[in-house]
Amino acid sequence: MVFMALIRSVLHLLWMAITVVPYALVVVSGALLGMPRAWVYRTAVQWLALSVRSAVPLLGIRTRITGMENLPQGADSPAVLLVKHQSTFETFLMPAIMPRPLAYVFKKELLYIPFFGWAIGRLDMIHIDRSQRARAFAKVVQQGRALLGKGVWVIMFPEGTRVPRGQAGQYKTGGTRLAIAAGAPVVPIAVTSAKVWPRKAFIKRPGVVDVSIGPAIPTQGREADELMREVEAWIEAEMRRLDPDAYPKVSPDATPAHAAPTLPADSPAPVAPQRAAAD
Repeated sequence: MVFMALIRSVLHLLWMAITVVPYALVVVSGALLGMPRAWVYRTAVQWLALSVRSAVPLLGIRTRITGMENLPQGADSPAVLLVKHQSTFETFLMPAIMPRPLAYVFKKELLYIPFFGWAIGRLDMIHIDRSQRARAFAKVVQQGRALLGKGVWVIMFPEGTRVPRGQAGQYKTGGTRLAIAAGAPVVPIAVTSAKVWPRKAFIKRPGVVDVSIGPAIPTQGREADELMREVEAWIEAEMRRLDPDAYPKVSPDATPAHAAPTLPADSPAPVAPQRAAAD
């Protein structure tokens, strides 16, 4: 069984490596030739969607999405998406399922990856030098506000890096600070990708990745730290609901230190799945 999973993982990696070359060349060429940014973005997303769809027959990985109705409606409605980060899978998945263009905030080193990096360098993304903390965040705010004003949603991973299944990283306030500065709501999103695509693991396993989109949280009059605590509480509570086997069992008469944060009294409770969609 492990051998078959290895073979399927190799096949999927080869498929992505082969298909990224023509798509990247089209994206770069289209940008250089002055094609509309929307066209360039859609072309890039087609490859991401292809990679996600190919995971169904090649890896046996399917997605189940709930909470799409919680996303802000209207062509001019801004949003900052704050997503649980467990693997590479959600970086491919999010642009493929979202109804609006997305702009990732990512480290500039990714621009140097052949073909993939060349392509994302031609998109409306925010690439930063993480060694220059203050200047990097100033760039995030400046470019993020401009993109949000053009109808592009900004997506960030508040933990900063991929976190092993069943664990929580340190939630940083960059996303909530940007949202407050731009007057945009934040949307917490839980993703259980590590069940099938573990962090830094080459071999993937068949299964279902649950994506749960929480209610949009207004940012007017909020403090970044307090708002991020609410986001963290929702995401981590939802992760425990979606993937209970990954977390230690909590006895009814004890609340251990590793338990998920308690939701503030005035916070919206996790939304029960209303509708599921599969890629």
